[in-house]
Amino acid sequence: MPYMFISTQIRLETGPTNVGDEYSDPAVMNYLGARKTTMLGNNFSEYHVDDPPRLVLDKLEKMGFRVLTMTGVGQTLVWCLHKETE
Repeated sequence: MPYMFISTQIRLETGPTNVGDEYSDPAVMNYLGARKTTMLGNNFSEYHVDDPPRLVLDKLEKMGFRVLTMTGVGQTLVWCLHKETE
């Protein structure tokens, strides 16, 4: 899994943070302490952690991920990260 997106709502910059989708690497999600949830009405699952984005980014950097870009989309902050394959 070389790419990863994380996001949070601007008003919730202290958490929770969305850290993956249903196809995300379970080992990475376990390391982050993420829980898989499905919102009522959605036909897909997402992983969430209670940590703020800064702590999630710190943990992912320790795993070898690097931020490629960051943007705001409406009231959402989104980071795209990449990890070199070994």
